[in-house]
Amino acid sequence: MLTTEEMEIFNEDFKHFAIANGVSNEEWLEMNESDKEKATKLVGLFSDTVLQKVYEKLKFIEHRSPSSCLVFKLNESDIDLISLNRKSEKVDLSTAESIHDALVNHPSELTLFRSKKAYSKVREEEIHEMLSQGCVNSSEAFWIMLEKVIDD
Repeated sequence: MLTTEEMEIFNEDFKHFAIANGVSNEEWLEMNESDKEKATKLVGLFSDTVLQKVYEKLKFIEHRSPSSCLVFKLNESDIDLISLNRKSEKVDLSTAESIHDALVNHPSELTLFRSKKAYSKVREEEIHEMLSQGCVNSSEAFWIMLEKVIDD
């Protein structure tokens, strides 16, 4: 469910969505006052639509902690993973700066590997779960840099 702040951002989109679903502005105002459950369901449906579009566009996500950095490339039918793991507590993998430092100054303290797996659910559902578990948006540039490190 989108937050109140997010709904404000998508206000115009929501109006178009409501109209497309047969709900005029006046009907929405009335529904929001007199039938909160129905209004909440409409907002939920709109939220699902917005998230679906966002998830469809996501290409890279990552999860960082002091001990590991997992970067995922979200393909159409499968997920590629590049994983960096530390061998000792001398290395911190929770920030871009510390990852760069570890790769340049302490490469022997890292293990790197790649893997690939098919989605076990619908792509967008799996992405939603991964984001709910702490993954965040990542970049293609970061992925490419890690690929170069692994390939060298």
